[in-house]
Parts: sequence; C-alpha cells; structure tokens
Amino acid sequence: QVQLVESGGGLVQAGGSLRLSCAASGRTASGYAMGWFRQAPGKEREFVAAISWSGSSTSYADSVEGRFTISRDIAKNTVSLQMNSLKPEDTAVYYCAADRRFSTIATLTLKDGYWGQGTQVTVSS
Repeated sequence: QVQLVESGGGLVQAGGSLRLSCAASGRTASGYAMGWFRQAPGKEREFVAAISWSGSSTSYADSVEGRFTISRDIAKNTVSLQMNSLKPEDTAVYYCAADRRFSTIATLTLKDGYWGQGTQVTVSS
C-alpha cells in the first residue's frame, strides 16, 4: 500500500502561483510514477501532469503545458506541482496519484494505482 497526502491548495488570484505537494508513505514510492489530476465541479477528473519514478521523464496536459512544472524528491518521497500563471479554469480539486507505469498513468482510473484525498485550488478572476 502507498498512502498519498496532498497539501498546498488554497485561494489565489488569476495570474498568481501555487505549489502543491504530495507526500508518499507506506510501501516505498520510489519505484512508482507519480501524477497529478484535477476535477472541477460537474466535470470528470482529468490528467494534469506526471513524472517517472526516476524523475527523468515528465508529461503534461496541453492546458497546463508551459505553466505547470512537476518535480519529485526521491529521498523525501514527495512530488510537487508548481503552478504559475493560474487561470480561473484551473479551479478544481487536485489529486495526487501513483502507479507503476509512467506510460499509462495519464489514463489512470480510480480503480487502479493509489490516490490521495485531494486539495482544493481556487483561482479568482
């Protein structure tokens, strides 16, 4: 089992920045790819960004490419999402996820992998 706990959400004005963190515990998460997903009210959960277990590969949704940066600290078992130039449409609950396969983590479902409880991000216009 891998337990994931997100932090860092909050309220920010459009154009501002936030940094989300995800702490992994339990069975070592160092061999897992990690990802961030988000779900806005009335919408399906969507992929945001992912990073391979080594940190050498990353992937982003088109909607956040160039604005968000995912990174990980293997020694600390943490993954971060730096979000810049935030827009009101970035408002959502953000979830951290872990899975063995980086190649398919973007399509991870709730039945697969491990998920955190989420952290709210609200961007005001």
